[in-house]
Amino acid sequence: MRVVDFKDAGAPGKRRLADLPDRVVEGDPHHETQVRFTSPDGALLAGTWTSTPGKWVAFTDRDEFCVLLTGHIKLVGEDGTEQEFRAGDSFLIPNGFRGFWHVLEPTTKHFVIRVHEPA
Repeated sequence: MRVVDFKDAGAPGKRRLADLPDRVVEGDPHHETQVRFTSPDGALLAGTWTSTPGKWVAFTDRDEFCVLLTGHIKLVGEDGTEQEFRAGDSFLIPNGFRGFWHVLEPTTKHFVIRVHEPA
């Protein structure tokens, strides 16, 4: 096994988030994702992600560490609490977070995700 270099770019996977029923609440966000590492059991993923502006229901059953390379986002908890992040910021979304991603400017991030089985 070798160290994963994030400069090694493969072709990104592309997705229009509106294709996932009941997820988008504002805009028409498009995502490009380059998964650069997946553990043998599939529980740990790392890569690079880009999104156009929009707001959607956050994915659950995972811990996600992010480093924003470009852009501006808000994470909005289901209680209405807002946290803003910009290029250069890093943060962890813990398993159990319920709320929304709101991408305000085109954004690129590096991420590490640990997937949990739904409770």
